Amino acid sequence: MLVNAKEMLTKAKAGKYAVGQFNINNLEWTKAVLETAQELNSPVILGVSAGAGKYMCGFKTVAAMVDAMVDSLGITVPVALHLDHGTYEDCYKCIEAGFSSIMFDGSHYPIEENIAKTKELIDVCAQKGLSLEAEVGSIGGEEDGVVGMGECADPDECKMIADLGVTMLAAGIGNIHGKYPENWAGLSFETLDAIQQKTGDMPLVLHGGTGIPEDMIKKAISLGVAKINVNTECQISFAAAVRKYVEEGKDLQGKGFDPRKLLAPGTQAIKDTVKEKMELFGSVGKA
Repeated sequence: MLVNAKEMLTKAKAGKYAVGQFNINNLEWTKAVLETAQELNSPVILGVSAGAGKYMCGFKTVAAMVDAMVDSLGITVPVALHLDHGTYEDCYKCIEAGFSSIMFDGSHYPIEENIAKTKELIDVCAQKGLSLEAEVGSIGGEEDGVVGMGECADPDECKMIADLGVTMLAAGIGNIHGKYPENWAGLSFETLDAIQQKTGDMPLVLHGGTGIPEDMIKKAISLGVAKINVNTECQISFAAAVRKYVEEGKDLQGKGFDPRKLLAPGTQAIKDTVKEKMELFGSVGKA
């Protein structure tokens, strides 16, 4: 059974660890993340971007697959199914499809409109028992065609959104999606500290977890980050393992072309990456 992310993140913030959101892209991805969470007895958040939702035939298909898989694999750790960077319209589609958590990314709207739409979604989510993530200040990099440079959020605007009653807050602190460029200046812990001081117990979210050095991740967790999003890193490790299999000619041996065999090394690579992240974030054994 899917749960919303509120309890797992409240516990994480209080316990000074973070829960990983691992974006899913297909069946193998979902299975790898769920099995690893169960093996490590860790809570987990499955993230679904609009692009991935479309690729997997819509949010209803995704919710049905995740629901059935949690059941079939006998998953007992807390699992939240979360819309990542949702538009206003997508939020309603996911609420209808059976997601247990949504992110409304209103960061590109003027702050007044971001507040109005967030307020409306808070009421809808409260009625249905879903958790809601909001965003202030754009996260850099490319996410479904939107390219940003990694701006730092205004701590006062963060407080305005946090005070509305959202479950968790994604605030830009110089982080970006995808691979980090060589001239990246690093995370602004000053901004993060100021945001935490104004938002108190609110679990904070770090987007773009791929490529941030481990010491920075640990420092961010110590300053109130309770949810860290990972996507690119799993994609890179998946691709490298599948490439190796093909380059070694294994797809030409026996029934090596069978997709179950072809994708097995990639799936294992996702599991290894997820395990590494859960250990770094401190969520192992916290289910």
